[in-house]
Amino acid sequence: MNLGRFPRLRFGHLPTPLEYLENLTRELGGPEIWIKRDDCTGMSTGGNKTRKLEFLMAEARAEAADIVLTQGATQSNHARQTVAFAARMGVDSHILLEDRTGIQSTDYQHNGNVFLDLLHGATLEHHPGGTDMEAAMAATADRFRE
Repeated sequence: MNLGRFPRLRFGHLPTPLEYLENLTRELGGPEIWIKRDDCTGMSTGGNKTRKLEFLMAEARAEAADIVLTQGATQSNHARQTVAFAARMGVDSHILLEDRTGIQSTDYQHNGNVFLDLLHGATLEHHPGGTDMEAAMAATADRFRE
């Protein structure tokens, strides 16, 4: 497929490097072990989500979106990267977070990706595990359209 025909925001530091893992290769006695360093994509601690978001957020820009909605688990990497893109674009963002673990500690609920989400300016809403997140997303979108 020719991806060049689709609008794309080039925010990532791509392509990411390959790193030879000499010690692991030696320990295992071969074959050569390499790792793709997607932590180097550059968007809010990196990750493989950058590639797809370059296309999805270009579509949001083309549609003149003034807010980006997304959903995920409490510590979602996808959500973190999405709101990082939105912040870079100057667009508001809102995340629907589903509690899929039952972990209620302050460390889990307020640090890590959740903390980064807030640093990027996202507003958050929390839903218990098992919530119909598609329905919740539709209701939230309707609320923002009003």
